[in-house]
Amino acid sequence: MLVGGGLDDGSESVPLGEKLAATEFAVVNYRRRGRGDSGDTAPYAVEREIEDLAAVIEAAGGRAHLFGASSGGALALEAAAAGLPIDRIAVHEVPYLVGDPMVRSWQQYVADVTAALDAGDRDQALRLFMRLAGSSDEDIAGAAAAPVWPALLELAPTLRYDAACLGDGPPPADRLAMIAQPVLLSTGSTVDPHSAGLPVDFFGAAADAAAASLPHAQRLVMEVAGHVADPALLAPRLAEFYRA
Repeated sequence: MLVGGGLDDGSESVPLGEKLAATEFAVVNYRRRGRGDSGDTAPYAVEREIEDLAAVIEAAGGRAHLFGASSGGALALEAAAAGLPIDRIAVHEVPYLVGDPMVRSWQQYVADVTAALDAGDRDQALRLFMRLAGSSDEDIAGAAAAPVWPALLELAPTLRYDAACLGDGPPPADRLAMIAQPVLLSTGSTVDPHSAGLPVDFFGAAADAAAASLPHAQRLVMEVAGHVADPALLAPRLAEFYRA
């Protein structure tokens, strides 16, 4: 089961789902609440997203392996900690924050993006998110002028949902310690050149910190650049992990 990340309506996971399906896995790529044609009953809470995932797992047969990308990985881990019927969990580059400066920046972002969305300013919310991810002003201006911007504006309210899944920022050590299943944490080996504002080891440090709290963690570092993993490289490693 594929759990999408920030500003994703499920489209980003399609290539990976196709690769996994080709290895004879039954793949469910669902749209999280507030994305695409999924509902969005207020008020939002991470617990409601966990209930959504539980309902999808039940409809798909009652048990599932999970793959979560970015903030979707944080949701997958929260679902496992909550006791959902999950067998193995793989997550890619969950952006937990490590170190006081990064945590302070994260908490300021959460306050700012919440204020922007409360004011109905989706454009500003997107700009805040891109700036947090290390995009330059030129990159942000280019994105705002691109044809994809209106679609991103539709997804902007879900930025606060992703923020809620990541909580205060650092890996939630107490909850991660409750996960008895094997967990694979994958990262790329190099930073995305479009995210030059992030430390080079940002995702690796986040994955290592999370792994330290998980009873059965495995780390995978792939020789790729960018926050979205190459499905052709990742799918075989996931298939191997899920079949172990």
